[in-house]
Amino acid sequence: MPVIKPFKAFRPEPDLVTKVASPPYDVLNSEEARQLVKDNPYSFLHVNKAEIDLDSSVDHYDQRVYEKASENLNKFIKERVYLQDEEEKIYIYRQIMKGRAQTGLVVCVSIDDYLKGKIKKHENTREDKEKDRINHIDFTNANTGPVFLTYKAKDEIKQIVNSRTKEENPVYDFTSEDGITHTCWVIDDKSIIQQLIKSFAEIDYLYIADGHHRAAAATKVGLKRRGEFKDYTGKEEFNYSLSVLFPHDELYIMDYNRVVADLAGNSEKEFIQKISKKFTVGKYDEEGPYRPEAKYTFGMYLDNCWYKLTAKPGTFDEDNVVSSLDVSILQNNLLTPVLEIKDPRTDQRIEFVGGIRGLEELEKRVKEGMKVAFSLYPTSIGELMKVADAEKLMPPKSTWFEPKLRSGIFIHKL
Repeated sequence: MPVIKPFKAFRPEPDLVTKVASPPYDVLNSEEARQLVKDNPYSFLHVNKAEIDLDSSVDHYDQRVYEKASENLNKFIKERVYLQDEEEKIYIYRQIMKGRAQTGLVVCVSIDDYLKGKIKKHENTREDKEKDRINHIDFTNANTGPVFLTYKAKDEIKQIVNSRTKEENPVYDFTSEDGITHTCWVIDDKSIIQQLIKSFAEIDYLYIADGHHRAAAATKVGLKRRGEFKDYTGKEEFNYSLSVLFPHDELYIMDYNRVVADLAGNSEKEFIQKISKKFTVGKYDEEGPYRPEAKYTFGMYLDNCWYKLTAKPGTFDEDNVVSSLDVSILQNNLLTPVLEIKDPRTDQRIEFVGGIRGLEELEKRVKEGMKVAFSLYPTSIGELMKVADAEKLMPPKSTWFEPKLRSGIFIHKL
């Protein structure tokens, strides 16, 4: 069903890959990015967050930012920081974090598959963020950050990937500053490439794990180019977008926690009384933060004390793939009715904290001025697929995938 395509990647010189490869554009703010590249002219952040090379007064969405990104990418190519493969290839990208490995295939996928729903999504996109990525792709004429896709694991694909990683030497093998190992191999054997294309054609769907804005933006740029080139054949590179495909059973989803600035006018006693209608509330007497050990349980940090909350029967519909998610249960039974947070995407009183920061970060935020924090049990990859298969959407900030894909290792020119 889904189409995958090899491509002629622009890749960094092996000696420079450790300097080039950067965190994704959306996990750092501009000031953090400026500090990170201070002594590194090769960092791909000069392309993916090009505002760092302009005056800090320039708005992130200003056209000059996208023009600078294009200029910097072309400079990297001209100075041979990047070289393009002469033949179309598929690439293997393995990440190891704390002993856990996930191994994906770097390919191009069809924008038509996205439009037809063969590439399934589970989140809405925000117009401003989508427009930002559209401009970035359009001005650079490239997919500079891959979309993180998953698929239901298939033995045949795993066997091909495992044999290549055992038999071939990697083209890149380095550890980034966050301790994650990144190893990449090249598949240039045309018969093996055809095997992989055939194997993916037998899979029903691909699922977006991370990168909804990049996926939507790549599709819209492709449609824009089709409008500009009326005699397009469908084989042009702008009909495809850069992705990394991982089997579902290798992925790791962390908790995505919440911190709220106030109790919406309630005293602490009133607040606990109100949430006790929908949750069993008990103090957590053991040392350290409370990390939920199963679905339908939540941690709450309030007034220097951790509590365990358990959703009461009847507060959610177990047969509903969206309302039975822990993030939905917390939103529908506590954040909206008690704390009056109706739209978590826009309400300035709520902050979201990825599990990679640890539960101590929740305590820190509360001690620094926020009022209450909630720790959640992670959403599973199975839940993500069920929501996508039902063509439903998850609440905002439902999943936090680790490790993040590095940007700048593979570039797909349109």
